[in-house]
Amino acid sequence: MSKLGNLGARLHRGEVGYDFVGNRKLWYGLSILITITAIVGLAVRGLNMGIEFEGGAVFTTPKITSVSVSQAETYAEEASGHDAIVQKLGDGSLRIQIAGIDTDTSGQIKQELAKDLKVDSEQINADLVGPSWGDQVANKAWQGLGIFLVLVVIYLAIAFEWRMALAAFVALIHDITITVGIYALVGFEVTPGTVIGLLTILGYSLYDTVVVFDSLKEQTKDITKQTRWTYSDIANRSINSTLVRSVNTTVVALLPVAALLFIGGGVLGAGMLNDISLSLFVGLAAGAYSSIFIATPLVADLKEREPQMKALKKRVLAKRAQAAAKGEPPENEAVDEPFDDEPEDAAPAVVGPRTQPASRNRGRGRPSGKRR
Repeated sequence: MSKLGNLGARLHRGEVGYDFVGNRKLWYGLSILITITAIVGLAVRGLNMGIEFEGGAVFTTPKITSVSVSQAETYAEEASGHDAIVQKLGDGSLRIQIAGIDTDTSGQIKQELAKDLKVDSEQINADLVGPSWGDQVANKAWQGLGIFLVLVVIYLAIAFEWRMALAAFVALIHDITITVGIYALVGFEVTPGTVIGLLTILGYSLYDTVVVFDSLKEQTKDITKQTRWTYSDIANRSINSTLVRSVNTTVVALLPVAALLFIGGGVLGAGMLNDISLSLFVGLAAGAYSSIFIATPLVADLKEREPQMKALKKRVLAKRAQAAAKGEPPENEAVDEPFDDEPEDAAPAVVGPRTQPASRNRGRGRPSGKRR
């Protein structure tokens, strides 16, 4: 078995781990800082909306070898008085996008471009997009996003509970805000492909979050019937047990997206690929982060505000203090219950980043509160 596989198995069994929940204030602060940066970028620079949203024209020329992309941009901006985006297509033709022009001026711009590019005006194809169509696309996108979020919250509230639904909702808003802010900061054009990418990343983000929530729900059954684990202990165990799975899923998803973004869009100059690949790349990374560092710690925060969870935490901490006063390891470290699939003399387990002494009670324990 590979080292990564061994690590995943040890994380799942609780032999090793990191205290994600215990350091939640650090993750909250980091997320707030990133979110504020994204919001500032959005407020200061704004989004570079494509012609599908603002209206304009797209001119497609025949194959041209004597004019560079930068020269074509200069010609288009001089002819229209607006900023232009020029892309060189695979067959050598040019795709020139100019936003904010209407039908009356497009004919004149077409003639000027034909003159500057030294081609026949009949060979330049002009496609006009009205701003009303862009408004419809934007409205439909917002409606789709709103419906998606409402359905997600309802489903999670039914399948799990309202605290998990709220935490998942916060994580999704976190991912969308960061992705949109990155678009504003780098100045990439926002097109319908961008909207598709944004809606796609929500599914990936939600998948990772639900995997952790499912493990957490299973491990917290009858939690108040024991005095060994707090809710935060079990939440941390759930994150660690699914950590490698979440990382593997994210890496596998990011590899082809990175190829589109950095190789297709950057090296090969296929600019249209950037519309969807950047939103996917940023959103997938943000979704993996939020499911581990935001959603589950937030659930633990909300749950431990309940009176019964406060009482449980008080009992657990008191019992650990008594054990420490006697010089004994806390029960959450030295546990006398083996896993079903492990021999009783297996190495002892831990919760979070703490390592158990091997000289104490044998076996591994599971945070279920049930004794065998």
